[in-house]
Amino acid sequence: MDLNWLASDDELMLMLMPIVVYWVYSGMYELLGSLDKYRLHSPRQEDTKNLASKTAVLKGVLLQQLIQATITLLVSKMTREEDDAEANKTNTASVVAAASQFLLAMFVFDTWQYFVHRCMHHNKFLYRKFHSWHHRIVAPYAFAAQYNHPLDGIATETLAGALAYSASGMSTSAAVVFFCFATVKGIDDHCGLLLPWNPFHLLFRNNTAFHHVHHQLAGNKRNFSQPFFVTWDKIFGTYADFTVVRRKNGGFEAQIANRSFK
Repeated sequence: MDLNWLASDDELMLMLMPIVVYWVYSGMYELLGSLDKYRLHSPRQEDTKNLASKTAVLKGVLLQQLIQATITLLVSKMTREEDDAEANKTNTASVVAAASQFLLAMFVFDTWQYFVHRCMHHNKFLYRKFHSWHHRIVAPYAFAAQYNHPLDGIATETLAGALAYSASGMSTSAAVVFFCFATVKGIDDHCGLLLPWNPFHLLFRNNTAFHHVHHQLAGNKRNFSQPFFVTWDKIFGTYADFTVVRRKNGGFEAQIANRSFK
């Protein structure tokens, strides 16, 4: 079936690949099983604490991804360059430029998400009507990473991606890599597992334990940064420092270093 009338091959990849990666990567966590010795919370907590069923989460994520894919296609068409040849060259200069664009996209993505996410928590109306959907998942798991109210998903995630893509000036093919990377990182942040071989948990302080603090230990009042760094939390005093220790009965436990915040 020829879809060239709808989008170019690169645009289709940009629209579809993050969704494919989401379900393949989160599905991998489901296939791995319980892995109790690496858990921050038990499977029982997922059943008893969470206020949305896995069926509701599945439907909500699919709706979010349909909206996200549509907006992604529109943005990519509006920002697409007439000629991507220069952007796709593999000489040293273009590699350095691509790396700079990638880092800029990470910064823009993080900045937008921090301030919108924080606003969603501080404004009682926005939290009650929209962001509380995401916090129905008190004990996060992998494929619940993108479970949001549709309008919250647009404001917090989809617009963050659109701004990062537009501001960085990256090519469509580079954007595919960036959004797949961001998708994997978001899943890891919600997986509830601290796996020793996972590079995201080793390289990023903003990891599943950091996000576990936000969902369960800090009353949703700290650790708003997502998905890459903790910079804005530290600048604005919303960072809850934490340590991770092993439980005697198996698994890990995140402990907040200072619980004096309001």
